[in-house]
Amino acid sequence: MKSKSIKNFFDSLLLYPRYFYSYLGIGLFIIMGFGLLIGVFDGLGLAMFLPLLQIAENPEGVNPDSLGEMKIIFEVLNSYGIELNLIVVLSFLCFFFIFKGVLVYIGNYYRVTIQQAFIRKIRLNMLHSLANIHFKTFVNSDAGRIQNTMGGEVSRLSMSLTYYLAALQSVLLVIVYITFALLINAKFAIIVIIGALITNILFKYIYIVTKRESSSLTRESNLYQGLLIQFVSNFKYLRATGNVITLEQKLGGQIDNIEKNNRKLGLLSSFITAVREPIVILIVVIAVFVQTHLIGSDIGSILVSLLFFYRALSSLLAVKTQWNYFLTMSGSMENMRDFQNSIGKNQENYGQVSIETFENALELSQATVTYSDSAVLNNISFKIIKNESVALVGKSGSGKTTLLNVLSGLIPIEKGKYYIDNYDSIDLDMRSLQRRIGYITQEPVIFTGSIYENISFWSDKSTQNLKRFNKVLEQASLTEFINDLEQKEDTLLGNNGINLSGGQRQRISIARELYKEVDILFMDEATSALDSETERAIQQSIEALKGRYTLIMVAHRLSTIKSADRIFVLRSGNIVETGDYDSLISESITFKRMVELQEL
Repeated sequence: MKSKSIKNFFDSLLLYPRYFYSYLGIGLFIIMGFGLLIGVFDGLGLAMFLPLLQIAENPEGVNPDSLGEMKIIFEVLNSYGIELNLIVVLSFLCFFFIFKGVLVYIGNYYRVTIQQAFIRKIRLNMLHSLANIHFKTFVNSDAGRIQNTMGGEVSRLSMSLTYYLAALQSVLLVIVYITFALLINAKFAIIVIIGALITNILFKYIYIVTKRESSSLTRESNLYQGLLIQFVSNFKYLRATGNVITLEQKLGGQIDNIEKNNRKLGLLSSFITAVREPIVILIVVIAVFVQTHLIGSDIGSILVSLLFFYRALSSLLAVKTQWNYFLTMSGSMENMRDFQNSIGKNQENYGQVSIETFENALELSQATVTYSDSAVLNNISFKIIKNESVALVGKSGSGKTTLLNVLSGLIPIEKGKYYIDNYDSIDLDMRSLQRRIGYITQEPVIFTGSIYENISFWSDKSTQNLKRFNKVLEQASLTEFINDLEQKEDTLLGNNGINLSGGQRQRISIARELYKEVDILFMDEATSALDSETERAIQQSIEALKGRYTLIMVAHRLSTIKSADRIFVLRSGNIVETGDYDSLISESITFKRMVELQEL
């Protein structure tokens, strides 16, 4: 049990360097190397003040014995015939500090470079992981946490690395300065070390409180981002129903909570900054008094040791300050690590086989999908031939959208088989299939940008692309609308196309899919947001696509599915009837009743 506790302690101790090392690699040790060299050359420069003081008192020379263990440096110089006179000491003093300055510049430049590489790697890693996360996992994820983690938390993580590396360098400086102080005057050094250790009692409590407030700040920020997304996405509804005031108050409460956390963290940081120098002076004053009045020592060695300890104590308190700043950001790092682990465990597994185009058929064999132990699709089997048009109909909850999600590779089947051009979906890289799919949903997808960027997906305005663009405008009945706009296709769309009507948003969404070079076109109630006139125009476009695309449609409106080659009637996750419109209307009581009730 005891060994387990020790192991847990060291695991916790190494948590932060392990995380940074996983991204920085050997760069972390190079930064430590720069920190150590800077301390050594700074220490050697400070050590030159001791012979300088002795020369000032006695121009004839330096007493090596008064230098403590540091006399070895001067013995080495003497062995090369270098006498310690004023010119030599000043020359070495300048050399050590100039070289230290060069190391500081190179070290800081390297640190900035590696820090930017660290943030870039973090962002690319998260972006890649998010792009390949299981669709089910993404649907159940907290959108606020995703946005906050990939946005604000990355910036906070960058700052945490800055403070961590600064604290690491300060630790190395403390070790170097204390080593030099011990070599010059061991007794004085021990007194100051004891005083420094006592200060840890004060800072230990501050660290605990800081870490707790940092974690709380991250939680509150995640919740705020989630509410903000909902506020922006549902603004029209909120304003129209008067609920905007309620959500505004809720967001205001979150802003207050974040402000309180930030204020507490700021007060803690301000306290550490305020007491830093007084504590250093207090410890030094006590150490000098004890050394000179109670022990007795050479004032020269005390003054030089004092220089080292002032530097050491300043660096030690800098460690405490920087570490406390790091802890204010540590909640972001822990959130980032947990987020990365969470999405990392829920990545899609892609097969090795890729397809260039869809050539033959989509086939399901006894496919089953369950949610919460309830079958949404139950042993479904069918085959859709290339360029066939198929409609899926049924009441809400019958499994239509889930079936589209299976066919498009968004969710895997749990039992049975799914074949694409005779390839088992398990062996297939589903991304190659998805590149051949156009997907038009009930809720139009509009991106921030211009109409051209939305439809062409940010393609260059080449002659060929513009020709394709204008063609799909005609197919989606958008030409007249865009020609009436002052900025034409360069007109910027508001947030989620808020300045457009529902029909205009849907037609832009349809045009985008037609712009793509796809083989399969999924339509999930694609015309439900359109008025009758626009629906007829779109329906004519869909009719023109028959025989050129494999069309798989979910619809409630009769006009959308009337010309489909086959219609699948779903009930409770089962396909209960199959046929074209005429055969079903004459032979299926269920289908006929759905038509009469306009449940299509």
